[in-house]
Order: sequence, then structure tokens, then C-alpha cells
Amino acid sequence: MELIVARPEGLYCPPGDFYIDPWRQVERAVITHGHGDHARTGHAHYLAAAPSEGILRKRLGANIDLLSLEYGQKINHHGVTLSLHPAGHVLGSAQVRLEYKGEVWVASGDYKVEDDGTCAPFESVPCHTFITESTFGLPIYQWQPQNEIFADINQWWQSNADNNRASVLFCYAFGKAQRLLSGLNPDIGPIIVHGAVEPLNRVYREAGVNLPHTQYVSDIQDMAQIRKSIVLAPPSTQGTSWMKRFGDYSDAFASGWMQLRGARRRRGVDRGFVMSDHADWPGLQTAIMATGAERVFVTHGQVHTMVRWLNEQGLDAQGFNTEYGEEAAEAEANLPSQTEPSIEAKSTDMNSLKAFD
Repeated sequence: MELIVARPEGLYCPPGDFYIDPWRQVERAVITHGHGDHARTGHAHYLAAAPSEGILRKRLGANIDLLSLEYGQKINHHGVTLSLHPAGHVLGSAQVRLEYKGEVWVASGDYKVEDDGTCAPFESVPCHTFITESTFGLPIYQWQPQNEIFADINQWWQSNADNNRASVLFCYAFGKAQRLLSGLNPDIGPIIVHGAVEPLNRVYREAGVNLPHTQYVSDIQDMAQIRKSIVLAPPSTQGTSWMKRFGDYSDAFASGWMQLRGARRRRGVDRGFVMSDHADWPGLQTAIMATGAERVFVTHGQVHTMVRWLNEQGLDAQGFNTEYGEEAAEAEANLPSQTEPSIEAKSTDMNSLKAFD
């Protein structure tokens, strides 16, 4: 029996009667992480890793019916043993391990293999069948070590500050922004964040992630200080009136897509920093082979290339059609605003326990 099949609603576990990251409303949804293409509103019951609870309540609503599991904690649902394991993608991201009648499947969600210090690092989970993403599944995508990228970003910021120009770094509000913050050198100048970023920073801090002090631009009255600052803002702010308050600034974009020639030009920015929260080509290969899986399903990204490479390695590989987006398609709609109050995560209630018992 197939433990996971593709249905119009999403990836479905028939014996367990639940979905993994469904894109249509369902009764029971297991969520791998809080990005908008994997965590959607409207499901009756949610199950996710405990470190993602604050993010999910911030993005989907404080009162969602959510059961959170610690990494490695097992529950049995309709005879299916389910546990969640670190994916290394963003705070709370998880791989879903399912075991039924001696068969083990793992659905990875999105993942990266480099430990970035802002979330639990990727854990290889042995299985018979592995479901993998392939967002950057081409040989051209090979990431620099994170410390080298941070050195380049801080050098760019320092150079701009020396010339009294603000540095504006466009990045996605959840995950990428917090990873970038963790590597910035606050001795260079103030760190300013957009109103969509700061509420998520609070969730990271509440989870114990060490981030430097951040401010809103309205907190700084001295234009000379603003010109020494670095500004982290979502891509949706590019070209808006919000940017005018920074005067003559230098801008950059942080994304794995900056690896492509011409991507920076199309974005219309001065600099491109190649940093992704997804595994690169060697990382995908390493992660897949480490599972020991004999069968692999590829859900999104460079599906054809990855399937062909896996078949060449002697594995049974094929693609799954899904509605998961790529990094550049991360939804910026419905992000928290600067004036939105902090929402504290609520404890799991008995209804959640009953939904997944």
C-alpha cells in the first residue's frame, strides 16, 4: 500500500487519513513549515513541530486547532506511527516520518543541509521511500559557506556606511530575514527592519534564537544614522514610497536565484548575494542518498533533472505534481504589519489531541 499519494487537495496518507501540507482545505493537515505555499488557512486540525507553533499562530491565526510535537516524538494515528524531524529550512521546519506495517516513508518538505544557527539543523532519517523537493536541483546551484556570504554582506554594508549611503537588503520576511540578521555586524551601524519582518523576529527571539537589536525607521530621527544603516525589507517594497525615506541608498537582493546570470539585472539592484534556505545540488544529492531510500518522489523545482539523476544512480524515482512554490514565489500577502501586536502561542487543547490520536 502507498503511504502517500497525490490528491487534488494535496499529499494524502490513506491509512492515516490525513494530508501533508495540503493546498486545499482538509480535516487534518500535517504542516512541515510556515511558508505560505505549505501552511494554508482553513484546515480543521493542524499538526506541526513544536518550534513552529509561534510562526504558525502568527501567520494562520492565534486560535487554529494545533497539536505540536517535539522533534522525534511519536504518535500513532489509525495505525500509522508519525514523527517529525528537523529539516533545517526555517524555524520549526520538519520532515514527516511515517511508519505503517514495517514500511517507512519520509516527506521532507523544504530543507537545507547547512546548519545556519537559526533553526534545528537537518537530520537524515532512514526510510524506504523519500519525498524530496528539488527547487535548486541543477549542477549550477552550489552555495558558498554561510560565513563567506556574511563577510561579503558586511563588507558591502561597511563600504556604503563609509560613503554615507544606507544599505537596503531585500529578502523574504520569514526565514531569510532572520538568517541574515544572525550574521550582520551591528558595530557597523543601526539595523532597520520593515514592519513585516519585526513580528517574525519576535517569534524567533521567543524561541531562543539570538538576533541583534533591530529598529523601525521611525525610531531613528537622525538622518546621518539612517545613512549608516542596513535595512532588511521584503521584495514587495522595492520601488514603493516607503523606500524614499532612505535617500540615496545602495540595494541588494539575497536569494539562491542570484546564482543565475542576469537575475540581479532583472531585479534592478546593485548587488546580488547568493543565499538560499533550500539545499543546493550537492546538498540534495547528499541528503537523498543518506536516507538509504530505494524509491524517491520529487515534488517541485527541477523535477525532471533530479529524477533523471536518481534513476542513473539505480533508484526508482518519479515526480509528484504539487502546488508548492519556489523560493522566489514565497507569499508576501497577509504578512503582519508594523502595528500588529504580538500574539502569544497558545497551548494545545484536548480537541487537537483527539484529532490526531
